[in-house]
Amino acid sequence: MRKIAIYGKGGIGKSTTTQNTVAGLTEMANRIMVVGCDPKADSTRLLLGGLAQETVLNKLREEGEDVKLEDVIKEGFSGVRCVESGGPEPGVGCAGRGIITSINLLEQLGAYEDSIGLDYVFYDVLGDVVCGGFAMPMREGKAQEIYIVVSGEMMAMYAANNICKGIVKFADAGGVRLAGLICNSRNCDNEKELIEALAKRLGTQMIHFVPRDNVVQRAELNRKTVIEYEVDNPQADEYRALAKKIDENKMYVIPEPLEIEELEELLVTYGIV
Repeated sequence: MRKIAIYGKGGIGKSTTTQNTVAGLTEMANRIMVVGCDPKADSTRLLLGGLAQETVLNKLREEGEDVKLEDVIKEGFSGVRCVESGGPEPGVGCAGRGIITSINLLEQLGAYEDSIGLDYVFYDVLGDVVCGGFAMPMREGKAQEIYIVVSGEMMAMYAANNICKGIVKFADAGGVRLAGLICNSRNCDNEKELIEALAKRLGTQMIHFVPRDNVVQRAELNRKTVIEYEVDNPQADEYRALAKKIDENKMYVIPEPLEIEELEELLVTYGIV
């Protein structure tokens, strides 16, 4: 079973990219669980056809110690097992702590046991590495592979570089490795070349360039992945290509984060036409 965490700047499209990629992987007969690590509980929305999932933390608040695995896992598109960690009440508690609680509970309830027969577990993680809770999937082998969703925008690249610093920190203890950058295009100048250069400087690969297409937004409005919404759309093929690359990927590295001046140098070199 491969354990993958998807990180990236808030709003970069992690959840959309994750769910569409998972849909592509299911076409290859993979059995998958997606664990949403975001208080908004929207990491499985496209797989479930809406915000239909009871969160782990809500169930714990309601049921206490009596929570069962079937209470917090719901089957979505193509049989994907969907879990949402949820978060504390607004203004109270730590959302990162909720991720720790949720993952520990899933382990206790046997969600990762061989008898379930999973090929992949995906963690869709909120934003940047802002605290120890959000770094939880990197720690103690919870996730083995990290993919970072990025674009040619400065802050997306800055967040990606910060995440690489977190990977370096936990590489020895948890065995986590960077598996590649996924460029979710914002149609920036020379964006593909810029992210390829960033990947090279980090010591990794740009595993796929996902072009910008409004069919993604139309599918989201219909609460579906692109593969479910328009199975033959060229954008669906982009997610299939990304899924295939992840399935076949063998490049796992400890990254070499850049200094801020180096990031700015890349932007000046590639970002100006």
